[in-house]
Amino acid sequence: MKDRTSITLRQRELPSGNTTLYLDIVCNGRRKTESLKLFLVPENTRSDKQKNKETMKLAEAILAKRIVEVQNKEFGFKQDYAEDTNFYDYYVAITEKRLGTESRGNWGNWRSCLKHMEKYDPKIKTRTFTDITPKWIQGFKDYLEKDAYAWGCDYRERIKDHPLSRNSKLSYFNKLKACINQALEERIISFNPLLGIEGFKAQEGTRMYLTIDEVRTLAQTECEYPNIKRAFLFSCLTGLRRSDVIRLTWSDIQKQGEYTRIIFKQKKTGGQEYLDISPQAAELLGTRGKPNEQVFTDIHSPSCTNEAIKRWVLRAGINKEITFHCARHTFAVMMLDLGTDIYTVSKLLGHRELSTTQIYAKVLDKNKQAAVSLIPDDIFGK
Repeated sequence: MKDRTSITLRQRELPSGNTTLYLDIVCNGRRKTESLKLFLVPENTRSDKQKNKETMKLAEAILAKRIVEVQNKEFGFKQDYAEDTNFYDYYVAITEKRLGTESRGNWGNWRSCLKHMEKYDPKIKTRTFTDITPKWIQGFKDYLEKDAYAWGCDYRERIKDHPLSRNSKLSYFNKLKACINQALEERIISFNPLLGIEGFKAQEGTRMYLTIDEVRTLAQTECEYPNIKRAFLFSCLTGLRRSDVIRLTWSDIQKQGEYTRIIFKQKKTGGQEYLDISPQAAELLGTRGKPNEQVFTDIHSPSCTNEAIKRWVLRAGINKEITFHCARHTFAVMMLDLGTDIYTVSKLLGHRELSTTQIYAKVLDKNKQAAVSLIPDDIFGK
């Protein structure tokens, strides 16, 4: 009977007080060890405990990879995978394939991630997927956390370097994850080196929005650019992003019985959307033009548009930092405030994940408002 190979993760305490982690490998009755060059430290602080937790996850991921490698060899599966594929070339190929099919900003993030990987690993262009181990990925995550900085690929002289924002770290790490996951689907690799490695958590930003009364006030206030005013109010009533508003043509606008319907493809996600709009929003469309004509014209760059909105908001006496994108936030909060269920609001906004819409539910929490209103008026006496 053929002997099986067993692999066990073991620990050994060192004179320094640290604990080294290694693999105990038994193959055909013969034993050997593999040092992981990973160490646990004495847990004197909460930070020590967290560090040890992450180290153990990394060690367990390496153990899982070794087990899969042994199984592949034993059962003859190795030829089904192409782990000698050049990782750099593969990443570049899937990045370039996204050009023109996704937003320019998202494509730019793929490129920026690549530049950061080049800084992290100068030999990245020669790496194959066999080199992209859990340890390599953990190292890249640590680089993003501690060493990477904004505009890191801009070689002009600057007064000060700024660390990456939390959401930039999340975005770049997610691009690497997407590449690895695609390689798994295409059977380039047999093992997911991301196992045991936690990604970055998104930092919640402030969702600035207008109340219904503030929208009414803006509608009654003069804006020096009437087309920007019309487009912004239209976004407040439909939730459409600026990019989708300015791309609308009259061929996208159809009449469905009593409703006006917009049929369009989201620029950001590429998803096909069918959106029925209110009579007030339909009125903002203006006089119908030729099918290929834009509905909203003379909407210049985002910075010019936002400057005009800023002056308009101040003229209306509203003390808020409002940009065009705040119109989308306004629509979401307004729908929830009017009692629309969160699932429907998610569909109206074209969100792929309900969790994205739940952020707005946190902004406007009726249950919390009802709870604090229960505090008696006379709690401090009359």
